[in-house]
Amino acid sequence: MSRIGKMPVAIPQGVDVSIKQDQISVKGTGGTLSIANNALVTIDNDAGKMTFAPANDSREANAMSGTLRQLVNNMVVGVTKGFEKKLNLVGVGYKAQVTGTKLNLVVGYSHPVNFDMPSDIKVETPAPTEIIIKGADRQRVGQIAAEIRAVRPPEPYKGKGIRYSDEKITIKETKKK
Repeated sequence: MSRIGKMPVAIPQGVDVSIKQDQISVKGTGGTLSIANNALVTIDNDAGKMTFAPANDSREANAMSGTLRQLVNNMVVGVTKGFEKKLNLVGVGYKAQVTGTKLNLVVGYSHPVNFDMPSDIKVETPAPTEIIIKGADRQRVGQIAAEIRAVRPPEPYKGKGIRYSDEKITIKETKKK
């Protein structure tokens, strides 16, 4: 059995989990998230602890038990604490600014790049070269951060571009004559 799938998910106070035939919903202070239920996994909810077990002995059921357990755990953490990604802008004149639900980026192009943010994602710019993306859904926060980074990914010679705050860029040596 999957090692991750064996561990139970603790459900804190104030979080409501409802398991239906086709979907699992988690409701908390951070919002409501839901995911499709899988027939290969049996789920038990006993006194604030959810356990996930494969429905049969196949490899797919074993793998899905660990996957579904982690997805539900991410939903529980998301509606209680939330997730965040930090991005840094490196380059002369590079800056970001939030106006309402739009993120305006000036990253060396002839025009500013504007992003419309979804309603469930919050974006902050504490400094002109810092972007903080917050939300309850881990997958959406990561996807939006990846889309913003893709506007100007870090280049390998000077390191200019948009990068994650914990990302290490290996700088290449330039060609010598």
